[in-house]
Amino acid sequence: MKKITLTLICLTSGLLSNFFAASSFKNEPMIRPISGLEIDLVYSHPHNAAFNMPKESILSLGSTGHQKLVNENKIPENKPLTIIDFSLPSSEKRMWIIDVVSGVILHYGYVSHGRNSGDLLAKHFSNKNSSYMSSLGFYLTAETYQGKHGYSLRLDGLEQGFNDKARERAIVIHGADYAKEEFIQVTGRLGRSLGCPALPREEAKEVIDLIKGQSLLFIYGNDTQYLEKSPILNT
Repeated sequence: MKKITLTLICLTSGLLSNFFAASSFKNEPMIRPISGLEIDLVYSHPHNAAFNMPKESILSLGSTGHQKLVNENKIPENKPLTIIDFSLPSSEKRMWIIDVVSGVILHYGYVSHGRNSGDLLAKHFSNKNSSYMSSLGFYLTAETYQGKHGYSLRLDGLEQGFNDKARERAIVIHGADYAKEEFIQVTGRLGRSLGCPALPREEAKEVIDLIKGQSLLFIYGNDTQYLEKSPILNT
């Protein structure tokens, strides 16, 4: 009888401990890791309801690359992540800047691709000098400068064979009159650059100031070779 009583006391004590522990946990604030983009949060955040969202598969690739580079101490963990989806036509907004901590979309807008990558759609990509094509993959944003396009942002490609010649090709983020919505109304598409991701001129400074200084940019396109051989996504 004593043995049964002791067993019941132990069981009751364990259940009460679990109950109070669970109750205490429920009352504590949820603590998210400061690094790593929670994709579900991006899609559920009420602020983002006003935007067309990036495809989940593409955002997942960008998040995977971001977390890998953070883990390798190659990028700061809390800088915004920029996604450009060149599988979309240039007549659509296809650039998102995302706060990786909150999941909030900080910017959503138009961006041009290289003239030899295609007309309405970017179909061809290159890392070669004078190709006038866009290059895919992960980039690190660098320093700003005043150039022929005004206030501009240099980019360093992080993927050998795909975009590592970005700096010598002068692939930068800059503003351009051909990258705004009014151009689409006349021609049915944005104008094209010499390979740079060009933005509407009136938005360029705000965007550049938001992402300058070692934040991550991921440019996606429908290109099997890149997806199969990306040094970042396949290691």
